[in-house]
Amino acid sequence: MTAFASAYQASVENPARLWSEAACAVSWYHAPEEPFEGKAYGLAEWFPGATLNTCFNAVDRHVDAGRGAQAALIYDSPLAGTERCVSYQELQHDVAQLAGALRDLQVQPGDRVVIYLPMIPEAVIAMLACARIGAVHCVVFGGFAAPELAKRIDDAKPRVVLSASCGIEPKGIVAYKPLLDAALELAAHPVESVVILQRRELRAELRRPRDLDWCEATAAAAPAACVPMRASDPLYILYTSGTTGIAKGVVRDNGGHAVAMAWSLRHVFGMQPGEVFWAASDIGWVVGHSYIVYAPLIAGCTTILYEGKPVGTPDAGAYWRVIRAHGVQVLLTSPAALRAIKREDPEGLQLKPGTGRLRAVFLAGERADPDTVRWAEKHCQVPVIDNWWQTELGWPALATCLGLGERAVRYGSAGHAVPGYRFAVLNAQSEPQSPRIIGDICIRLPLPPGCLSTLWNNEVEFVASYLAAHPGFYRTGDSGFIDADGFVHVMSRIDDIINVAGHRLSSGGIEQVIAEHPDVAECAVIGAADAIKGMVPVGLLVLKAGVTRAQAEIIVEVARKIRDEIGAISACRAIVVVDRLPKTRSGKILRSVIRRIADGESFETPASIEDPQALDGVCEALRAVGYSQTEVTRASGM
Repeated sequence: MTAFASAYQASVENPARLWSEAACAVSWYHAPEEPFEGKAYGLAEWFPGATLNTCFNAVDRHVDAGRGAQAALIYDSPLAGTERCVSYQELQHDVAQLAGALRDLQVQPGDRVVIYLPMIPEAVIAMLACARIGAVHCVVFGGFAAPELAKRIDDAKPRVVLSASCGIEPKGIVAYKPLLDAALELAAHPVESVVILQRRELRAELRRPRDLDWCEATAAAAPAACVPMRASDPLYILYTSGTTGIAKGVVRDNGGHAVAMAWSLRHVFGMQPGEVFWAASDIGWVVGHSYIVYAPLIAGCTTILYEGKPVGTPDAGAYWRVIRAHGVQVLLTSPAALRAIKREDPEGLQLKPGTGRLRAVFLAGERADPDTVRWAEKHCQVPVIDNWWQTELGWPALATCLGLGERAVRYGSAGHAVPGYRFAVLNAQSEPQSPRIIGDICIRLPLPPGCLSTLWNNEVEFVASYLAAHPGFYRTGDSGFIDADGFVHVMSRIDDIINVAGHRLSSGGIEQVIAEHPDVAECAVIGAADAIKGMVPVGLLVLKAGVTRAQAEIIVEVARKIRDEIGAISACRAIVVVDRLPKTRSGKILRSVIRRIADGESFETPASIEDPQALDGVCEALRAVGYSQTEVTRASGM
C-alpha cells in the first residue's frame, strides 16, 4: 500500500489517531487530550481543551530553536522596485512591536482588527500581530471599493483598522486612505483607531486623533508577548460572497487551523523546513491566508510575498524570474495566471533559462483546463497539479499529495480526496450518484481540522448554506462527478457565483448595484467563459419605459458604478441592453440559458419559458459585442 493510500485509509478508519499524530507538529501550551469532540449537525470541535498561540507557532518557536537567521519572508515588488528579506528574528521583532501598539490601543483577545493593506511585509506582520495577542483579524482585499469595505466593517465591528497610504498597480498609484475614509463614513460601526503605514510613493493625510502613524505607534510601544488561546478560539474572519450578494464571514479557529496548515504543507505540497514556497496570490483571499502566511511559516519554510502581476511587471517572464532568483521549490498559482503568461509567451521563450530549483507547480482558484496544464508541463518540465478547495475549507480537499508519494493525475480532475475528506456526489434526494453522473459535490461530516467552524454572527446562515440540503454532509455548492478511479471532477457552481481568475464574485451582488441606476428597470449578470480568466461577468440591462438617453451613456455609467461600488475585479467584460430578459412563467430569469448562449453552447429552450422571443433579443445583443451563439432550438409544442 502506498503512503497516500495508507494515510487516506487511516483518515477514514481512525481519524482520531491521524490527527493526534498530526497535532505533534504544533507547539502547545496545554496539549490536546482528545483530538475532537462531537457537535451538532455532525460537526466536530478540534482539540478541545488545548491551548496554543498561532503566532508563536509561526515565528517564535523557530527563533527559539536557533533558526532566527533563516529567511522567513522574501518581499519582491517589481511595482515598487524593491526586494527585502526578513529573517525569523526580524519578523519576531516587528510583529511583537505592532502587537504592542495594538495592545496600547486597548485591543483585547477576541476583539476584531480589519487589515486593509497591499501586498507588503506589513500585511503579514499585521496578521501575525493580531494572532499574537488573540485579536481576530479580518483582511479585506485592497481592491475592494468603499461600500464593500464598509459592509465588512459593520459586520466584523473592529476596534482598529490597519491600512496604508496607498497601493501600487501597473496603471499607477491607488490611494487607500480616501477609500478607507469613505468606508468609515458609510459604516454604522464606529472604529476607534486607524493606523496608517505611510508609503514613499504617496503620503496620506491623517485625521488626528483617530488616525495614527504606523511607525510612530510601533516605535512607542513595548513588545507584546504571545497570549495562550483555546484551540476553538477564532483566529480570523474572511468574507466570501454568496448568491444573495451578502458577504459571509468564514470563521477559522486557532488549533485545527494550525494543525491543518502544518500537515498540508508537508503532505500535500511536499515541503520541508527551510525550503522556499511561493503562493502567487493575495492576502485578501484564502490562498494568501493559508499559503503565503500561515502554512509556510508554521512549517518553518521561507515564503515569497510578491507585489506584481504574472504579465506586465515587466513581462511574461516575471514569475520565472522570481522562481530562479529566490530558489522557489514549489509554486502555487492559478490557472488564470498561467493562461495570461501563455497568451503573452505561447512558445515559452521566457522559460528558456529554466526554472531553477522548482520541482512542482500547483494550481487552484478555478478549474484547470487540460490545455493550460499541458503547456505548463511542457515548458516548466515539472509536475503541474490541479487542486480544489474553498474559502470555507481553508486547505486542499482534492489534490495529488506529493508529500505522500502520490503522482497520479488526470486532466480535467482536481485529483483524489485528500486524507481527512470523504467526498460524495449526491442527487436532490441525498442519494449517491453512480460514477460519472453529475450531482452535488458534498463532503461527509465531520470536516477535518482547519475548515470553517461557523459564519461570523450568523449560525442560521451557516446551517442553511452548508448543512441543511444534505443531512450529514457539507454541501460545497459545486456540481460534478467522481469517476470509476476515484478522481473527482468539479464542473461548475450550483449557484450563480462567477469565478474570475480565482476570485469568486456574486452575480446577485453585481445585479444589486446595477439595479440602483435610475434608468435600469431590471438586469441579469452571468459568467461567460474567458480564455484567460476562466470567467468574466457579462451584464444585460432592460431600461425603463420612456428612457430616451443614449444607451451608450447608460452603459458607461453602469460600468463606472460597478467599479466604484464593488471594485475593478467585478467589472463586466460587456454590458448590453435588451428589450426583455428570458424568464420562466414563475418569473425566474433563465441565467443558465443566457450563459450557454454567450458561450456558444447548444441548448433547448426550456418549456417553462414565458416568452421564447426574448431569447432572440439576447442572441442578437450578445452577437453585437462579440459573443457567439448557437441556433435556438424550440421545445416541442412551442
